[in-house]
Amino acid sequence: MPAEALFDIRVYYEDTDAGGVVYYANYLKFLERARTEWLRELGVFQSELRAATQRIFVVNALDMAYRKPARLDDRLTIHSRITRLGRASIHFAQAARRDGELLAEGTIQVCCVDAASLRPAEIPPEVLSILKSIQE
Repeated sequence: MPAEALFDIRVYYEDTDAGGVVYYANYLKFLERARTEWLRELGVFQSELRAATQRIFVVNALDMAYRKPARLDDRLTIHSRITRLGRASIHFAQAARRDGELLAEGTIQVCCVDAASLRPAEIPPEVLSILKSIQE
């Protein structure tokens, strides 16, 4: 698997604000979808992970920078890569681009937690192995 995943998304009317540009919080939804679809491509289905291991992933921290606006009907490509992999956390660098032009970028820290207690928990070994394989 490539070390960077690409995910295309179209901007719909519901994604825009009164000024006709993508509302800033919607970029977080785009990034979430890209991470989720990347995991699916790797064979990690979050609903199955929860059922089998009682583990879920939650966003723990993020830092975003908005460079240029996206507008209705734009086709964006979300670039995602893992920058750090811990026992219970995954750090991602993600960027939204339109025709190669950087629109927004961020770093997102996702933690693995126990589904019942929401306390940090180790990433299941089979998932950790898959994620390590794309970093190499």
